[in-house]
Amino acid sequence: MSTVIHNPKSTNQGRFIGVGVGPGDPELITLKALRLIQNAQVVSFLANDQGTSQAKSIAREAFSAVQHPQQEIAINMPMSTDRELANQAYDDGAKRITQALEKGLDVVFLCEGDPLFFGSFAYLLERITDSFECQVVPGVSSINAAASALRHPLTVLKESFAVVSGRHSAKQIDTALAEHDTVVIMKAGRARPKILTALRKTQRLEEAKYLEYIGRDNERIVEDVSQLEDKAGPYFSLFVVTKTERGTR
Repeated sequence: MSTVIHNPKSTNQGRFIGVGVGPGDPELITLKALRLIQNAQVVSFLANDQGTSQAKSIAREAFSAVQHPQQEIAINMPMSTDRELANQAYDDGAKRITQALEKGLDVVFLCEGDPLFFGSFAYLLERITDSFECQVVPGVSSINAAASALRHPLTVLKESFAVVSGRHSAKQIDTALAEHDTVVIMKAGRARPKILTALRKTQRLEEAKYLEYIGRDNERIVEDVSQLEDKAGPYFSLFVVTKTERGTR
């Protein structure tokens, strides 16, 4: 269960601002996000055990122009599916962010993609929003970036569109593929064998495209997923499934 920090809101408190930095291309950061990052008193982000942050790396050009000292709050997130460990990390991060907010410092949290679309910011927002002023700056999601990389529209005319996660059950993925014209399957990494099985079962294998690390130097696009290795892939990967035959009116 998450820990919610309760303090009466005050005009002397700082603001907690979730900023989307996009899926990987540093040039996809919005002007508003750029300004907030460069002016931030405190910057927070998720980091791995080695202290590396994907979100901070994406925003590297914004940091290159910072001309004042910035405090950093790195939230170390264990690479595990254990939600108890993740919640402990979010609880610890929320406490450290709260300490800065109580001093009247604004905290800008960097989030890959969009802060409120499969974003880690949502879990911190849940813990902080009752006590402090919170703002959100949207970012380009991996779904939009994937469509651009493929140069292929996600939906047209009356087509239906669904987003599911590789963490959903095989039955849920099968149902989405059977009922919707366009389906994006997020968090495909460990679930890749299950997703490939679902694509074969629903006869949509030929309509699927697979993408990894969109907008980054190691971006990979597989347009014929029948050639894709039937084993787990990286965390930053997704499938885009669209109808082969599409209307023209």
